[in-house]
Amino acid sequence: MDAKIVRIIQNRLREIEREHSVVILHAVESGSRAWGFESTDSDYDVRFIYVHPRDWYLNILPKRDVIEYPIVDEFDYSGWDLRKTLFLLNKSNPVLFEWLKSPIVYHSDKTFLAAMHGLAELYFSPLSTIYHYLSMASRNYREYLRADRVKIKKYFYVMRPLLACMWIERKRESPPMEFEKLMSLLDDGALIGTLNDLLARKKSGVEMGMEPKIEIINNFIEQTLAHFDKIVSTFNPNDKPNPQLLEDGFIRILDEYES
Repeated sequence: MDAKIVRIIQNRLREIEREHSVVILHAVESGSRAWGFESTDSDYDVRFIYVHPRDWYLNILPKRDVIEYPIVDEFDYSGWDLRKTLFLLNKSNPVLFEWLKSPIVYHSDKTFLAAMHGLAELYFSPLSTIYHYLSMASRNYREYLRADRVKIKKYFYVMRPLLACMWIERKRESPPMEFEKLMSLLDDGALIGTLNDLLARKKSGVEMGMEPKIEIINNFIEQTLAHFDKIVSTFNPNDKPNPQLLEDGFIRILDEYES
């Protein structure tokens, strides 16, 4: 990541803290740049987790628990409040797990991150996460890749979630964000070569519009979708940990912020 861009993002994060009277605990890149298949003009999808002063949480009626800004000059900022973050962790939200594994980190509080990683190991659900990625892959395949001519870049938006499903099936852990790490699961040399060619084209900024579908990728997608449609019901749901763990984590992080 270009050092100038990182400084721009970090400066904007500090402005956001002042504008909302919050402390940002963790800020990462979450989109195609973190996935490793960005184009030259891809947006910077900056996502963050923040905490308010303790008294903010002492309320009867719910308050807004997200911070969002419109995209300006390819920079897209949005974040979740700590309490919302822990609520989503309880649901094994796959997006949150991606934020915790992003390879591009703009800022992170070590105490917060250690607490979150400890909780994430307990709350990760293979079943709900596979359902999330399988739904994403199925929808994108159905909408964009079944005709004779397809939106070629959409192959990444089907292959990444499918490979994430494969990672969960084999390792029973949340998958990495990086597409090339996920590709390490593949053993078909021709398929790997085809995907690497597409990856090089996308990163170079070559226009990737409507093109003939790529049979070797379509065949893999159809076989893998059928496999997970068949076996996903065999995954047993996790027994949820004691919810007191989340309560304790919430208080511990608030105590650290207050100190």
